[in-house]
Amino acid sequence: MSRIPRIVILGAGYGGVVTAIRLQKHLNYNEADVTLVNKHEYHYITTLLHMPAAGTVKPENVRVDISKLIDEFKIDFVKSTVVQIRPQDKKVILEDSTLSYDYLVIALGGEPETFGIPGLKEHALSIRSLNSVRYIREHIEFQFAKFKQEPQRKDYLTFVVGGAGFTGIEFLGELADRLPKLCREFDVDPSLVQVINVEAAPTALPGFDSELVEYAMSALKEKGVVFRLATAIKECTEDGVVLASGEVIKAGTVVWTGGVRGNRLLEDAGFETMRGRAVVDSYLRTKEYDHVYVLGDCSIVLNEQGKPFPPTAQISVQQAEVCAHNLIATIRNSSLKEFSFHNRGTVASLGKGDAVGIVGQRKIKGYKAAMMKKAIEVRYLYNIGGIPLVIRKGL
Repeated sequence: MSRIPRIVILGAGYGGVVTAIRLQKHLNYNEADVTLVNKHEYHYITTLLHMPAAGTVKPENVRVDISKLIDEFKIDFVKSTVVQIRPQDKKVILEDSTLSYDYLVIALGGEPETFGIPGLKEHALSIRSLNSVRYIREHIEFQFAKFKQEPQRKDYLTFVVGGAGFTGIEFLGELADRLPKLCREFDVDPSLVQVINVEAAPTALPGFDSELVEYAMSALKEKGVVFRLATAIKECTEDGVVLASGEVIKAGTVVWTGGVRGNRLLEDAGFETMRGRAVVDSYLRTKEYDHVYVLGDCSIVLNEQGKPFPPTAQISVQQAEVCAHNLIATIRNSSLKEFSFHNRGTVASLGKGDAVGIVGQRKIKGYKAAMMKKAIEVRYLYNIGGIPLVIRKGL
């Protein structure tokens, strides 16, 4: 290749941003032409979105301007939406232009998985982006305002959260902390507010130790959360949800956190996918093209038992580090590195000052776990933006 190789990175989530930062750190100025494409001018911290969704922090707290993270002399940033990926032509079609590449990194993030439940897409809210959580926060506040105008409509004060996985539990913790403050603000009797968690599985926080699950559920129950486990949502309507049992729960707010699928653009591009997630090899490349890498929610990485790892920020960051190494290695004709996931632990927050988690082989809960959760977020901010970013965010 006589000219400088062109690397295009699609998406500025965990995978895309960390890949870009690693490339700008380790590549020389004349080694590659790197372009980062994202539909917004900011990167948001997905693992904290449940907080602005409930309204316990401002949305600005979980966003970072991309211009603060990249070196414009090494990374070209293009603000645009990806319309189509054409790997056979080595082109990406954007809404306003076309990019050609020699190497492509797809880190576009996932989409809510509705499992075909009627009405979820139309009537439920989901925690998927900065704009979506702004809407959820304002919608919750609006329910209180509407109730003051129509006090007979107690369903306005009923909040259904579908799914008791990681995101659902974290959102429930923040919501349970926020609602008493909204009751005081709007002069509403707290006993009129209902928070109901509906989960099809027989337990909350699947994959967590039973002791930690029990602790988490007890903590949330004390805050007023009612759990309906082993109960599936059959349908979501504009008035609430219909359960598989036939029971109808009237609710002014339904927030769906029950699952994430990959991105439809990968399916449309002809990659081998499962629920929109591409099957990648040990170097994180698609089976069809050795110059196309897929990271994060868009990829499937199998564990030793042959089952997919759940898509998490931790996996995305580790994938990005390996992807950047392999891109540089390819350009320099050196050895590639195989991806191997190192689980450094998982912590789920339960609201202010409370959490549960596993770090190494050690179970932690309460305030100690909450501090560990904060330490994890600070470490990530430090890795992408150094001490100045940590100070600006004040985490």
